[in-house]
Amino acid sequence: MHVGRGLSYILLAVFVAGVAAVPRLAVGADENTIVFGAALAATGSYAREGALTKEGYDFWSDYVNVHGGIAVGGRKYRVEIRYADDESNPQTAAKLVEKFIDQDHVNFILAPYGSADTFAAAAVVERKKIPMVEGNGASERIFNQGNKYTFGVLSPGRKYLQGVLDMAVHLKPRPQTIAVVSANDLFSIEAAQGALDFSAAHGLKVVYTARYPADTSDVSSVVSAIKAAKPDIIVNGGRLQEALLMQRSLKEQGVNALIFAHSVGPDTPDFRQTLGKDAEYVYGGTQWASNAKYRGAPGFITDSKVYASEFTKRYGHVPSYQNAESSATCLAFQYAIERAGSLDPLKVRDALAALDVVTFFGLLKFDERGINIYKPMVVNQIQHGESVTVWPLGSQVRPPMYPTPPWGSR
Repeated sequence: MHVGRGLSYILLAVFVAGVAAVPRLAVGADENTIVFGAALAATGSYAREGALTKEGYDFWSDYVNVHGGIAVGGRKYRVEIRYADDESNPQTAAKLVEKFIDQDHVNFILAPYGSADTFAAAAVVERKKIPMVEGNGASERIFNQGNKYTFGVLSPGRKYLQGVLDMAVHLKPRPQTIAVVSANDLFSIEAAQGALDFSAAHGLKVVYTARYPADTSDVSSVVSAIKAAKPDIIVNGGRLQEALLMQRSLKEQGVNALIFAHSVGPDTPDFRQTLGKDAEYVYGGTQWASNAKYRGAPGFITDSKVYASEFTKRYGHVPSYQNAESSATCLAFQYAIERAGSLDPLKVRDALAALDVVTFFGLLKFDERGINIYKPMVVNQIQHGESVTVWPLGSQVRPPMYPTPPWGSR
């Protein structure tokens, strides 16, 4: 009797283990498809950046499917990405991610755009123990919560403006003073703090610093204070719309400086198209540049220039770093799934944690928190309507156009 009961427990354990080994099958998907869920801004303040993120995701998925899919344990799987509009709202993003996991039974999560939305999504995937990779939330706060299921392919937010300042202190005449302003969201605050920390360490005198409300429509009072302080360098931590607003206001008030820089914006086609000549000379930190000298592992486009060329053919514009880091987000999943040889969430999570691979985007490797602190950033400047890499010297396509001439003499 006791032997029979023991045998029953053994059989039950074997059955449960067998069920656990069967990959989750997303609603409406066939057994040869890996399904990703992506709560991504189609409306709201991040809509444009959300569109760039979606392009990067889709470019990867189309490439993978055309080239036979992802190899998992001797089988080939096609990939599918399901989208839902998070309306640029963190609470909405979290609810959509929960729905993707609980109701749609997707295999894995591709992160939203923006640090606040990604932060909210990370709490959900941690509870559900489903891996999420992200490429558009640079706030280190996301990775300081002890989470184990969120990984970021991009350099952290504090580095976004530091490259510009590293370039600045090597220029002649050397700038002496700086104004640092930012929106009051997670990412922008960290980008601005990185600039303040660098300034303190390298002898740049901070003559003005301030925060303004995220998604504001008026920065005129901040710009007036900048003008009164007369800094040599003006750096702004903010998103695309805030960069556009700040740059317009700087021109309207005739604020001149040797260097103008924004954490996000100058590398996007929209910044250049919207501002036209008023975008000239502006600098921005960027996660990626098409001239980067990376030779990646097989399984996807291995060369940065080839990625840029193929992407441009597909979408009709040169890829921004948001496009590239979004493709790299998916690529991290691809390599982890292949190396795990499984769709089991824990095995894929462990493979992500151990990832150490060079790609067209650069090194994909995560510290113990899950963020990629190992990948350097570069500095681009808008020259003659084109975003050109000007720093560091090893990646430089052209030297910086410096100093920026006054508004009236351009």
